Amino acid sequence: AVVGPTGVGKTTTIAKLAANYRLRERQRVGLITVDTYRVAAVEQLRTYADIIDLPMEVVATPREMREAVARLGDLDLVLMDTAGRSPRDEVRIQELKSMLVEAQPDDVHLVLNSTCGAKALAATVERFAEVGTTAITFTKLDEATSLGHLVALTRQCPLPVAYLTDGQNVPDDIQVAESRRLAYAMLGMES
Repeated sequence: AVVGPTGVGKTTTIAKLAANYRLRERQRVGLITVDTYRVAAVEQLRTYADIIDLPMEVVATPREMREAVARLGDLDLVLMDTAGRSPRDEVRIQELKSMLVEAQPDDVHLVLNSTCGAKALAATVERFAEVGTTAITFTKLDEATSLGHLVALTRQCPLPVAYLTDGQNVPDDIQVAESRRLAYAMLGMES
């Protein structure tokens, strides 16, 4: 499952992951979206699903989540896109948590915009811990003027960094996070 605030690139990240696992890794991949709040969010993910030839389920309730997970249960990988949530909106965070309880994902990746300030990122990590986050994905590295502010966050946060994204191109602009590359990027150096 992919969770995080609004506008951080969750849907595009899901598309990149789905394309890579399907086309490069030859995995049988399915998609679930819970993002029925944002205008055109379902259509955006459905377009990617059609292009990549993936089954996709649209879910609005915890019961629908259980049913969708069961229907896609024979696949190698199911990726779940969730609606963006403000870290300050306790009600919406609890709604997200109830959906994830029904989905029982193996991993919950918190997607963070690398252009945000250190305090905002730390607060977001803290608030989303409630939903069972297991890893971080940093997006928009190509838009950040520097990444030095990520040093303290990655040192203090118990979550590993799983992926880095640096552009809009699906499936290309995503990499598995490697400590050396991330360190060089944080220091403003080429790896």
